Amino acid sequence: MAWTTALLAVLLSGPVAPVPGAAGIGDPYYPDYGNGGYDVTHYDIRLRYQPSTDELSGTTTIQARATQGLSRFDLDFLLDVRSVVVDGRPARFTRRGDHELVVTPARPLRWGDTMTVRVTYSGMPSTKVGAGFTAWFRTPDGALAAGEPEEAWWWFPSNDHPADKARFDISVAVPDGVEVLSNGTLPRAPFPDGPGWTRWSWHSAHPMATYLAFLAIGQYDVERTRSAGGRPGIHAYSQLLTPELEAAARASVSRTSEIIDWESTVFGPYPFESEGGVVTPPGALPYSLETQTRPTYGTTHFRRGANLGVIVHENAHQWFGDSVSLTRWKDIWLNEGFATYAEWLWSEHTGEASAQQLFDELFDAFPDDDTVWTLPLGDPGVPVITPEIYFRGPMMLQELRVTMGDPAFFRLLKAWPAAHRDRNGDTAQFITLANRIAGRDLGAFFQAWLYTPSKPARVQAHFTGLPVASEAAHSVRSNPSR
Repeated sequence: MAWTTALLAVLLSGPVAPVPGAAGIGDPYYPDYGNGGYDVTHYDIRLRYQPSTDELSGTTTIQARATQGLSRFDLDFLLDVRSVVVDGRPARFTRRGDHELVVTPARPLRWGDTMTVRVTYSGMPSTKVGAGFTAWFRTPDGALAAGEPEEAWWWFPSNDHPADKARFDISVAVPDGVEVLSNGTLPRAPFPDGPGWTRWSWHSAHPMATYLAFLAIGQYDVERTRSAGGRPGIHAYSQLLTPELEAAARASVSRTSEIIDWESTVFGPYPFESEGGVVTPPGALPYSLETQTRPTYGTTHFRRGANLGVIVHENAHQWFGDSVSLTRWKDIWLNEGFATYAEWLWSEHTGEASAQQLFDELFDAFPDDDTVWTLPLGDPGVPVITPEIYFRGPMMLQELRVTMGDPAFFRLLKAWPAAHRDRNGDTAQFITLANRIAGRDLGAFFQAWLYTPSKPARVQAHFTGLPVASEAAHSVRSNPSR
């Protein structure tokens, strides 16, 4: 009876007056990231980029739906804006803070209204600083846009938070002879866009978090591939790679289809329409990143030769982080814990150290007062990308495996990405699903491993003495994959 009374009160009170949308989406870690009051369904990004000068210009057209009455709303963006048009009418705009573009449409929006926002802009992305840095990297032959948790600000206006996923079309014109790599598929071959220019147009069929959209512009050897099951792929290798780096990178990235096929047996069907990888110029990208459908790889991971671990890691993210995106940044362990644990499972699959052996060695490697134990995995604070997540995350999952038993645990590994495909998930939902599959309350286990700032008690020990974790610990501490 209470709900009918409340509904009647709303109806009698009349329409709610439009108000400004919030400057942030509500993430306590990054209060001004993302925006309130609307939900984006599609980005159409059409750009022109001149590598020699770092000049970028173009338009982004945003399709969105108002989730409240809106008198104005924010977009996250850094470049110089020439005009904003909302539903065909010029809109007023101004700046607030280092990345907020505040838009006041000619007519307020009602709850549920769809809107089309067209932003025309230009600038030199590498000269723009937001949150104290730039996520646009110039290279000798072009540029890279890849970063986490923010990188969209430098090349397209957006609702920049994983909680608001959308589909993308990304089209970039560059001088003839320059390649452009991005997400999804290339439905048609690059085509002329005026004298001396070529346009590359990429299409993403599945919703994507804004930080997973990427650009790699420069001189690349681009290879089209197809997996044994018919899945299309595109691999690209910078032409600036040294022979040694190129050999190591190709030996690694060329096995992407094999690795995805194996991961599909563990995590369920591959969630996207294409696959691949982009190996960036030497020194251009200080990490590797799980950019959706096509990870971007920094060459630091290939300095010691072929590295299948980073291929396993970034492609595991296609399930954990990309298809199922986090709801708030404090749940970053749902991305990095699973991707690192996938490396452990690959080791086990290939007959090297088992996941239990890796756990035993790593569990004993850190003293009780190490930040691996004192930093709560389920609420690590800012910055969210820290080495501790790469250690405690997979250890927690191995202990969960021991606690649940293999049959239930591996059902969970498939059930989680299936339940949240193309959407978002959080820690509470994961715990609920684990409890259901386990058939019992695992609250004490998750409290100890996710939220208690001390070393948990070992569930079960099978120490083998294999010296595998010390090198892994050094590698991740000095250069984590994202």
